[in-house]
Amino acid sequence: MALRPRPPPARHCDRAGRYSLYSSGVTNENYLRGIQVADSTGRVAFTSIYPACYSGRWPHIHFEVYSSLANAAGGAGPIRKTSQIALPESISRTVYASATGYAQSVANMNRITLASDMVFGDDLAAREMATVTGSVSAGYVASLAITVDPSKTESSGGGPRPSA
Repeated sequence: MALRPRPPPARHCDRAGRYSLYSSGVTNENYLRGIQVADSTGRVAFTSIYPACYSGRWPHIHFEVYSSLANAAGGAGPIRKTSQIALPESISRTVYASATGYAQSVANMNRITLASDMVFGDDLAAREMATVTGSVSAGYVASLAITVDPSKTESSGGGPRPSA
């Protein structure tokens, strides 16, 4: 059994819906993952591509919150919060129809709803839906305020469900 590096606190799939380290064809690659230290107001920022909509999942970004950079980088925890950021349908459809490499996402968006998503289906992403501003040409900014209880610990949400 091969050991894989622990996924860092923020990760998402590529334009083809693949997760590096997990999905077939990219298990030896490590991309679209990152660690950021929050500023004095508790904010973090990542610059990335727009994640695909892969079969069975609404467009999203995974994240974990740790109490320190050392805990996040080492992956030893404790994890203070594990969740996902859902992306709005109208923005996702605009990106997928306008940007190169998202043809499969167009088809997948036609087959998925928030209600049928295995994570967001319980509350239609009421606490996980980002506010997104911007454009395809200028780029987008997704914002989501989350609550983190610094005394609470969680188990990792694990890796993403493998996709094609």
